[in-house]
Amino acid sequence: MTALSPLWKPSAQRVADAALTRFRAAASARAGTEFTTYAELHRWSIEEREAFWRLVWQFCGVVGEPGEKVLADGDKMPGAAFFPEARLNFAENLLRRTGPEDAIVFRGEDKVARRLSWDDLHALVSRLQQVFLSLGVKPGERIAAMMPNMPETVAAMLAATSIGAVWSSCSPDFGEQGVLDRFGQIEPVVFIAPDGYYYNGKEIDVSAKVAAVAERLPGLRKVLVVDYLGRAGEAASGIGNAEALEAAIAPFTPGKVTFERLPFSHPLYILFSSGTTGIPKCIVHSAGGTLIQHVKELRLHAGVGEGDRFFYFTTCGWMMWNWLVSGLAVGATLLLYDGSPFYPDGNVLFDFADAEKMTYFGTSAKFIDSVRKAGLRPMDSHDLSSVRTISSTGSPLSPEDFRFVYDGIRKDVHLASISGGTDIVSCFVLGVPTEPVWEGEIQAAGLGMAVDVWDDAGHPVRGEKGELVCTRAFPAMPIGFWNDPDGAKYRAAYFERFGNVWCHGDFAEWTAHGGIVIHGRSDATLNPGGVRIGTAEIYNQVEKMPEIAEALCIGQDWEGDVRVVLFVRLAEGAVLGEALEKAIRTKIRTGASPRHVPARIVAVTDIPRTKSGKITELAVRDIVHGRAVKNMEALANPEALELYRDLPALQS
Repeated sequence: MTALSPLWKPSAQRVADAALTRFRAAASARAGTEFTTYAELHRWSIEEREAFWRLVWQFCGVVGEPGEKVLADGDKMPGAAFFPEARLNFAENLLRRTGPEDAIVFRGEDKVARRLSWDDLHALVSRLQQVFLSLGVKPGERIAAMMPNMPETVAAMLAATSIGAVWSSCSPDFGEQGVLDRFGQIEPVVFIAPDGYYYNGKEIDVSAKVAAVAERLPGLRKVLVVDYLGRAGEAASGIGNAEALEAAIAPFTPGKVTFERLPFSHPLYILFSSGTTGIPKCIVHSAGGTLIQHVKELRLHAGVGEGDRFFYFTTCGWMMWNWLVSGLAVGATLLLYDGSPFYPDGNVLFDFADAEKMTYFGTSAKFIDSVRKAGLRPMDSHDLSSVRTISSTGSPLSPEDFRFVYDGIRKDVHLASISGGTDIVSCFVLGVPTEPVWEGEIQAAGLGMAVDVWDDAGHPVRGEKGELVCTRAFPAMPIGFWNDPDGAKYRAAYFERFGNVWCHGDFAEWTAHGGIVIHGRSDATLNPGGVRIGTAEIYNQVEKMPEIAEALCIGQDWEGDVRVVLFVRLAEGAVLGEALEKAIRTKIRTGASPRHVPARIVAVTDIPRTKSGKITELAVRDIVHGRAVKNMEALANPEALELYRDLPALQS
C-alpha cells in the first residue's frame, strides 16, 4: 500500500538555504529557462551533460585547469572521456582549507580520542609526502594500506595522491590471504599498517599478520607501522624493511605540501569487489571523475559544506570511506570512528553525534535496524538537534526502519537512503534535500546520472521491477580494471547485458513519486515459477517480527524449478516451531504476495556477511548447492557458512 503522505518535508527555509537551490538557479541562468522542480533540473543534467558538468566544476570550486572540452566520445560506454584537457590534483582539492579549526575528530572506541586541525593535517601530510618522495615514489605507483579508520590513514592517502601515487586500502580485520588477494594484484611500493586495533573493547594485535603480508608483497620499498596500540616500534622491529611511522617522519620538517597536477583521468584509487564469487576485481577510479562526482554529491545531494561535522560509519575496506574523506573538499570536519558501533552499547555513535554536534550522520541500514531491535530511542536519550541528515546505505532500508528514524531518532531530519557502489565509488540514486521523503523510497537519481529501470528485453519499465541501468556515460565510471589490458573483464562486468549501457546488477523499481526502491542484487534475485522476486521484499516483512533477529533468503534449485528458502536467526528466547513458521508465512503472504512465501524455513545461529556488513546470499546459495565458495577471505565470519552445508531440511 502506498503511503498517502511523506514522512518528512523540508521547510521553506531549508529549501531556500540549500546549495541545491542555488545550483538550480545557476543552471536555470545557464540554460536560459527556469527549472522549477528537481525533475526538470535532472532532465537538463543528463540531456546537456557538457553544460551540467562544467557548471558543477565552477559551482563546487574544483581547483585545477578545466580546459576547453568537457566531453569527448560521449556516446561511448565505455570510452567516453570527461574533461580530456584538464589538469588537477585530488589532494590539492581536499587540502584547500588551513587554520586552527578541526579538520578531523577521531574516536577509537573508548580507548583513543584525538583532534587534528587543518594546520595539523597539512603538517602531517607534508612530512608523509617527504617520506614517500625520499622512497622515490612516482605518479602511478601504488601505496597500499591495511588500516583502521584513523587520521594517519587520511593523511597518508592525501600524501600519496599529492604526488600522483595510486591509493588502495582495506581494513585490518581482513585475513592474511584476503589482504594478499587484493594487494598482491597491484604490487604496491609502500605498505602501511597498524600495530593493531581495538574492537569490542579488546586489543587485536596484527603485527604477525603485517609481517606475513609484507613478506609476500614483492617490490616493497618500505613498510610503515602506525602506532595505535602503543607498540609500533616493537612491531616494526620484527618486519624486514619496516619502520614505525613516527620514526620515519622524524627527520622531516613540516613545510608547504606540493601538488602534482595530472590529467583528469589519472588513476587515484584502486577499490576491490567483495570477492565472494572469486578473487576480487581491482577497480581503478580516476582522480577527476571521483572528485567531481563526490563534490556534486556532497554539496548538492548531501548538503554538506564548510562548517559541517560529517560522519559516516565505515571501515577503510568500504567505498564509503573514500566518499567520507572527500568531505574535506567541501570544507567539512571529518568525524572518524573506528571499532564496534555497539561497544559498550548501541548508543556509542549517538554519544559521538551529541558530543561533537554532528550535522550529517551516515551509517548502514543494518545499524539502524539493530538500534530499533535493541529497543533504543536515541531521541529520548541524546541531543541530536544538530543532525540535519541521516544517511543509510549498504543494503535496502526497510519501510519500518524509515519510520523508526522519524519515530525513534529524530523527527525533523532529512533521511537519505543512498545506493551506488564500489564500482562507481559513488551513487546512482540518493537523497535530495529539497524534496519530501517517502517511506521505503530512495528519493531520486543523482544529477548527471541517466538512471533507468529496464526489463530483460532492454525496455524501460514503470510500476514493475527490473534491472537498474545507466544509459549515458558519467565521470565516475572506472578507468577500468587492473591487469585487464584489453578491457574485456571491465566490459563483461557492466556493458555486455545491454550494449553501450551500464547494467549495475541491482533489481529496482520506480515509484509513483519518481523515487526508487532497490529490491536487492539482481544476481541474488529469486525466480520461483519464473517470476523475479527481490530478497529485500521478504526481509522487509519477516524482520518486522519480534521473534526474528535477521534473515537471509536464497533460491534453491528444486525439481526443475526454484523454491524460496528462508533462513532466520531467532531473537533470544524464540523457537522456530509450527506456530512461528505459520506466522512467518502469513506475514510474508499478506505483506508481500503468495509467491514470496518460502517453501522451507530454517533456523540458523549465524548469518554470514562480508567485511562491510552485507549478508552474502550468493555464498550461502553456493554452499546449499554443494558448490565451492571461491573467496572465503571476503567474509567477516566464514565459519558461519558451515551452518548451511548438507541441511536435512533442504533435502526433501
